[in-house]
Amino acid sequence: MNREVHVRFWESAGLRCPAPLDYRQEYRDLAEARASIGRFIDQVYNQKRLHSALGYRPPVEFEQAWAASRGVEVHP
Repeated sequence: MNREVHVRFWESAGLRCPAPLDYRQEYRDLAEARASIGRFIDQVYNQKRLHSALGYRPPVEFEQAWAASRGVEVHP
């Protein structure tokens, strides 16, 4: 599904697209894809992707709010 169709689908339901496809990337081979997994998890999945179980917030934002409510310091 291309990005425009993906976003239009969510907007037609009156919702915000939970995972925009701006993080998609082409890889030359499996080794290159595996090398990029850590970057994807750190920069996209934990920073940008909205999780329904976390109140439609990214994990990093949820963790910071949780820590702030308990007076705990979160290390990036």
